[in-house]
Amino acid sequence: EDAHIGNFVEIKNADIAAGAKVNHLTYVGDARVGAKANVGAGTITCNYDGFGKYRTDIGAGAFIGSNTALVAPVRIGARAVVGAGSVITKDVAADALALTRSPQRATAGGARKLAKRAGARAKAAKAKN
Repeated sequence: EDAHIGNFVEIKNADIAAGAKVNHLTYVGDARVGAKANVGAGTITCNYDGFGKYRTDIGAGAFIGSNTALVAPVRIGARAVVGAGSVITKDVAADALALTRSPQRATAGGARKLAKRAGARAKAAKAKN
């Protein structure tokens, strides 16, 4: 009721409350999205660990930034904010801010070195066959 589901969204075994938004390119499985919560584009609920399925609970008014992975079982409290690109593996309390970003690092000449190593590996693999 009055929820917004964006394009290319998959919802499986989930409850989406009134006024919630689940934006494009998102997967919500085995989850509950509370009233007026916002789930950013590209977010996924990681509900299966290879052995069992677990639930994700997103509280009312919570804001989940784009390209976030919510690794179940996990609860996001009411009005909590999760920063874009985060990988959330622990519960987030109501009204809390959660971020899990590593600092960006650029290595001068790193792309060239990587290409050289990859080329050497490919050459060795080809010689084996």
